[in-house]
Amino acid sequence: MTTDKTTQVDGLTIRYRDTGGDGLPVLLSSGIGGSLELWQKQLDALGGQHRLISWDYPGHGLSDPWRHTFEPGGLAEFALRFLDALGVERAVLAGNSLGGAIAIRMAAAAPARVAGLVLVAPALVVPEVFLPFRLMTLPLLGPLMTKPSEKGVALALDSMFHITETVTDDIRAVMRRNQFKEGGAQAFRATLCEMMTIRGIKPAFWKPLQEMVAALSCPVLNIHGRQDKVLPVAQAETIQALIPNGELLILDPCGHTAQWEAPEEVNRAISRFLEGLA
Repeated sequence: MTTDKTTQVDGLTIRYRDTGGDGLPVLLSSGIGGSLELWQKQLDALGGQHRLISWDYPGHGLSDPWRHTFEPGGLAEFALRFLDALGVERAVLAGNSLGGAIAIRMAAAAPARVAGLVLVAPALVVPEVFLPFRLMTLPLLGPLMTKPSEKGVALALDSMFHITETVTDDIRAVMRRNQFKEGGAQAFRATLCEMMTIRGIKPAFWKPLQEMVAALSCPVLNIHGRQDKVLPVAQAETIQALIPNGELLILDPCGHTAQWEAPEEVNRAISRFLEGLA
């Protein structure tokens, strides 16, 4: 198994795993509240043929806390500096959920550094979003719902995975660790309040992201689980309409975290995508 490494970015210690190797590096970014373990099936299966780098962005996993909200613009700028710290000039960006929004922002900010995008149910592209997330923005209910608890861990796992058999004890322990991370719950709720209301994602977030998607000049692999509870599968069609030359893959049965629930299909698609870039 690829071992953990750390690097310093803006004075923060950032944990990552790097399979090494030649060719274009692929940066793997998880969703909000997730961590690099959710990409381990890609590292194990594809790490021998490609250089894969999974990371815990600040405030996530075992990386240092983040004094800001997990707003994708700021994290995209941070991610580019993380690549600088690793000496990576150009990469393919693969992101799930919030990680997908970060990847899109990175491509918009530094298109010359992005060879391609693998978007796995990217967040903030459409107004619709998981009802419990919207409820978490309410003044009294929100703090109760986001307080670290075993019930909260169960809700997170239920939202992320459609195929319950794929939720291993290891992943359950990882999500419990992530949810109970000091300061994590407060930053998580602050992020939700910044980006959405009870009605859904704020236009100030989804409209610019759609414009960025429409302006992409790099190849795009667009993956979505048909049974995704967090973001509607119809979002994949919205993205595809914006980038008609992109490749669309709908997985069934599959939920919000396709790279973990359907690793064989996702790995085959990523391999084909990377071979096409080469």
